[in-house]
Amino acid sequence: MAVEIEIKLKVDHLAPIRDRLREVSARRVGEALETNVFFDTPDRSLLASDCGLRLRRSHELAGGGTDKLVLTYKGPRGEGDVKRREEIEVGVENMEATIKLMEQLGYSPMLTFEKRRESWVIDRCKIDLDQMPHLGSFVEIECPSEADVQRVRRQLGLEKVKAIVSTYADLVAHHLSDRGKDEDSLRFS
Repeated sequence: MAVEIEIKLKVDHLAPIRDRLREVSARRVGEALETNVFFDTPDRSLLASDCGLRLRRSHELAGGGTDKLVLTYKGPRGEGDVKRREEIEVGVENMEATIKLMEQLGYSPMLTFEKRRESWVIDRCKIDLDQMPHLGSFVEIECPSEADVQRVRRQLGLEKVKAIVSTYADLVAHHLSDRGKDEDSLRFS
């Protein structure tokens, strides 16, 4: 069973984090525009069990603009600032066909959002600098252990930044609900 161990932090600006990543000899590995489609059953059984089912298209913004499609199941979140949850991922070939397959299995697209993601690595850890339309800037640190997450957090000078325990899907759903419109997507203009 693969377990995702990560922390999410909301920041005012990504530039100082980017500068700090360079100072600690992190390596930039890419930048992508992501489209995330979350699925659930009509009775919202995945949401009720704190699970997620996501189809993500990552469109690389350099090197020819290739697309990568990944279908991901995420199990319930553990307690604490550093999230621990089961994660199962499988690559797929065709976004539209995968959506149709999910619908045939009883899962409908419930929420779609875009995110700009710049990815870095240091040691065995992945650091993502995320930009969300209307929601701002975030840093995600994913490592093999909670101790590694906290070590990288300190290296980046983010130990005093409060962790965000909500998922991006939670943040987007709340934002759309607060707007008072019947919307199910959040995109860059």
